[in-house]
Formats: sequence, structure tokens, C-alpha cells
Amino acid sequence: MKKVFIYTAALLFFVVFGHAQDIKQVKEAIDAEQYEKAKNILETLTAAKPADGYAKFLLGNVYLLIGDQETAKKHFDAGIAYSSKGNFNYIGLGNIALDKGDNAEAEKYFALAVKNTGKRDLEEKVFIGKAYTFSDHPDYKKAIEILSKSREIDPANTAVLLALGDAYKIDKKQNEAYECYREAFRLDNTLLRAKMGLGTLIKNAHNFPIALTSFDEVIAMNPNYGPVYRELAETQYLWALNDARKYEEHISKGLAFYEKYMSLTDYSLDSRMRHADFLILATDYKSLEKEANEMSKLDNVNPRIYRYLGYSAYYNNNFDTAISSLLSFVSNASNRVIGRDYFYIGAAKLSKGLNAVPVDNTLISDGISDFKKSFEMSPAVAAELPDQAKKLYEKKLYADAASVYEIAIGNTETKSYLMDNFFFASSVYWSYYNAENLTAQQTDLLKKSDASLDIIIQSSPSTQDAYLFKARIQVLLKNDVLVAKNYEDFIAAAKKKSVEELSSKGMKSKLIEAYNNLGVIYAANDKVKAKDTFNKTLGIDPANQYAADQLKSLQ
Repeated sequence: MKKVFIYTAALLFFVVFGHAQDIKQVKEAIDAEQYEKAKNILETLTAAKPADGYAKFLLGNVYLLIGDQETAKKHFDAGIAYSSKGNFNYIGLGNIALDKGDNAEAEKYFALAVKNTGKRDLEEKVFIGKAYTFSDHPDYKKAIEILSKSREIDPANTAVLLALGDAYKIDKKQNEAYECYREAFRLDNTLLRAKMGLGTLIKNAHNFPIALTSFDEVIAMNPNYGPVYRELAETQYLWALNDARKYEEHISKGLAFYEKYMSLTDYSLDSRMRHADFLILATDYKSLEKEANEMSKLDNVNPRIYRYLGYSAYYNNNFDTAISSLLSFVSNASNRVIGRDYFYIGAAKLSKGLNAVPVDNTLISDGISDFKKSFEMSPAVAAELPDQAKKLYEKKLYADAASVYEIAIGNTETKSYLMDNFFFASSVYWSYYNAENLTAQQTDLLKKSDASLDIIIQSSPSTQDAYLFKARIQVLLKNDVLVAKNYEDFIAAAKKKSVEELSSKGMKSKLIEAYNNLGVIYAANDKVKAKDTFNKTLGIDPANQYAADQLKSLQ
């Protein structure tokens, strides 16, 4: 009996030890962003131990990490019924509820997850903190609150410190994040994620050379730790944005680092998709198209492939493929559609419509509707709309150009905000400058464009063309008082320009326009002032017939 007991105990030890080793390998694979490897181990584990709720939760969590919410939920729904640590799966369901913006539902699930846990059971709280940190609808304050209380219970818990450091970092509390990462690494100097976290803070502070040095120190500890090469790639990308002279050099290095990252994670579809996301950032659309086609060979039905195919097809002037691919993507209700998806649908429709002979106005109008939808989802897309509006402006499709510029100026934070206001106003003016009887809608739009020019003048009073277009707009609105005021303001601003600018053909033409219009207005009440004004026209252009005729009529 004693031998049987010893044998049974030993067997139990090896089973438990083997399971613990498997879970350790899973966590190491997840940390190394080798999600395919983690999935394979967990699928074997859950098949062998169908009552293991913790392994089921980790499997669902891996699917969440790669963006497959539907499959993740199936694992969590099954896992909550498991006898061993099934409570963890409530955290996964809470995470999904957070992603959908349902905080009340999420809190209900999180409460169930910790209902029967002890004060020092901190792993559930770590995962809940991570859910609040990395959700599509994050609550950093809540994450920091939960993880800070956990730290008070166990100050030496490195998992808590890492999760708290991440929450602080994303909440832009860099000093607090630095202290957490540093303490985690002090407690465990093999913790590569903590060491790398210190480097990410330096990267975020745009101290790129020091950040590279910090990441090199991680590589010195383990040259096969994949995530550090992703951080190196992103550092080079940010550096490129801040160093235009060496943009191509930094992007090239970034792409090389990302290839290294790929080789150390896995060349699965999930890994290829992360690579594709970086190619979009790096605007390497030739490589993106190649990668998208390779992905389509692996899995023709994965919906995110349509996004990559659509983006790359647009930049390679294959507009039909861009439109069809992206419409397939956004029509799938299970996909996480972003504003940029609709931006590229609109851009592809616009380009196709402009290239048609004759121009396809219906397609252009549809594209502008997609731009509006894109802006509503992501106002940051406004920064890219002026390039699209410019295509219309150059084709003298002014009404359409005005519609796109009007969307763009809805975001006051873009670098081109003032210029966009100007082109919006000028587009509106050129749309209606021949109109004889304005509709109420046209009148409202002209008034809005006049207000846009006021924004420019307030910020830059020396912009003489803003006064010029205000005068032109008031001509259409038949307000002679404001016509005169704005032409006078234009002349005053123009006279402050250099001799070279004043003598240019374009400036002379604008001054003649201003003097001739003012002369007509002055003639109603002050013929002397009107004559003087028309003489100023003749001083610029002695052969100007209009001014000469007006002077004769004033004799």
C-alpha cells in the first residue's frame, strides 16, 4: 500500500508539474507575442483537461489579443462552467462587454470573477486591470485603482507592477510608469517586459537614440525576444516622422526590425496581420499588397485581409479592387470597422469617378458621403481630406471640393486648418460666382464661407486674399457696405507687401478688381472719391477700359 501511495503521489506530482510547465510555456509565448504557439499548447491542454477553466480562459484571451472576439466568447462561455478556476472566464466576458462600451455588464462579470476569491488572490485583479487598460473603451483611472490596491496587498508582485506600469504609461503618467517598471525589474532582473517597458517610456518622450540604446540592452539579455524588435521598428517609425531629412533611412531600418520581429514570433496569419499594420504606418503599400496576397493564400475568408487588400489596391490605383474589398470588410457586422476604412472607400470612389470619361458625378458624391461617415467615426481623418478636396478643386468641381473642405474644417486641430478654411471659402465662391438668384441653401453656405475667412483673418491679419474673397462673397450677397469694407481692407493689407509682390501680375489684377469695385460703390455718394479710385486703377493699368469709361461717365 505504501508503494502504491508513493507511486500515485509521484504520478500526481508529475501531472501537476507538467501542467504548470505547460501554463508557464503558454505565458512565455504570450509575452513573446507568439500567439499561434500559445494557441496550440492551450488547445492541447483544454482537450486533455476539459475541466480546466484557467486554460480555457487563457485560450479565449489569446483570441481576444488577436482580435477574434467571436471565438474568444465561445471559449469564455464554455469556461465559466468548468470546475477548476472557471471564474477567470467571467473576466473575458467582462472584457468583451467593455469593448462594446457596456460598463455595467462588464462590472457584473468582474464581480462574479472575484466573488469567491481571497484578499491575496491577485491574478484575477491583474487581468481585470488589464481589461480596463487595453479595452476599446479604456478606463485608466479604474485600472490604476484596482492595480494600486493589489500592489498594497503584495508590493513584490511583478505581474501587478507590470500591469500597473502599462496603465500609467498609456494614461501618460510617465514618472509613475517608470517607477513600476524599474521596481519590477529590480525584483526580477530576467523580466524582459519590464526592461523593455523602460525603453518604451524613453521612446514616447521622443528621445530616440537613448531609446534604441535601452532596447539594445534587452537584446543583450535575450537576442531572441521578439517584441523588442517591434519596439525598435516603431521607434524608427516615430523618428522618421520627426526627421524628414532621414525619413527613408529610418523607415528602411524600421521595416528591417519588423521583419526580425516576424521571424521571432511566427509567420502565422495573425503575425502577418501585425506586419501589415506596420506596413500601413510606413506607407509601404507595394509590400502591403504583396503581404495581403500572401495572407489570402493562407486564409481567404479572414475579414481583415479585405482591409489590407483595399488599402494597398487604392495606392496602386486599382480602385475597383479597393472599393469591393473594403465594402466586403465594412459590411461584415462582426468586424471592428474604423473611420479609415470609409476614408479609403471614399477616396477610391472619388478617384474612379474623376478618372471616368465623362466624370462620374454620382460616384464622386457617394465618395464624399463616405468621407462624412469616416469623419464622424474618426475626426483625425480630417488631416487627409484636403488632398482629396484638392483633386476636385483642380478639376474645377468647386461645389464638391467645398463639401470635402467643409468636412475637413470640422476638426480645428489639423495643421492645415487655416488653409482648409480658405479653400473652403474660395470653393464656395467659385461654385456660385455666376449665380443670379441664390437659393437659401447657397446663401447660408456663402455666409459660412465668409465666417471661415474671419477665422483666417483673426489668426493672420496680413492674409490679404482673405479680405479679397470676403469682398467677392459680399458682392454675391449684395451687401455693398461690406463689399467696400473688405476691398478697403484688402488694399490696406496688400500695400504692406514688398515691392516685388505688389508689382506681380497677380497682385496688380487683384488691386484693379478692388479699385474698380470700390469706384462703382463710391460713385453713388462721392464722385470725387470715385474718380480718385478709378485713377488708381489707371495708375496700375493705363489701358484699363472699364476704369476709363467710368471716369467719362462721372464727368
